Amino acid sequence: MRFLQSSYRNATDISDLRQEVYANVIAAARRAIPARSKAFLFTTARNLLINRVRHERVISIETVSDLDELNLVADEPSQERAIIARDELRRVRAAIDQLPPQCRQTILLRRVEGLSGREIALRMGISESAVSHYVDNGMRSLADMLFTESTERRTQS
Repeated sequence: MRFLQSSYRNATDISDLRQEVYANVIAAARRAIPARSKAFLFTTARNLLINRVRHERVISIETVSDLDELNLVADEPSQERAIIARDELRRVRAAIDQLPPQCRQTILLRRVEGLSGREIALRMGISESAVSHYVDNGMRSLADMLFTESTERRTQS
């Protein structure tokens, strides 16, 4: 009980937690008696406390639906920011299209599709070190193209 009291803030739930610990320990003991019963007891209590804290962090669906009824304004980007974002996406796509084919394919597989180096190597029939080389060079080239372009646009303004 001291462990539960020192580890959990809500004092009204301590007796419920104790009962859960007992129930879990008894259920486990029916399968097999733990070799170190005291350690098993405290581990069970700690795991239940962790689960309880995780459960408390979850927002219920009722709460979310109540928030919808409040008609709060969502943090949506302004029309100007949406246009700027679309323009940036066009610039990134144009820069990707300028990359050599191998670099372009590895960048798209790695950064867009989220494949691992091993998966890309298998798909493209090349070594993992080649994948790493293409990704590094491609990202460096993209950064150079995009940074140079944005610097040039700023100096022209």
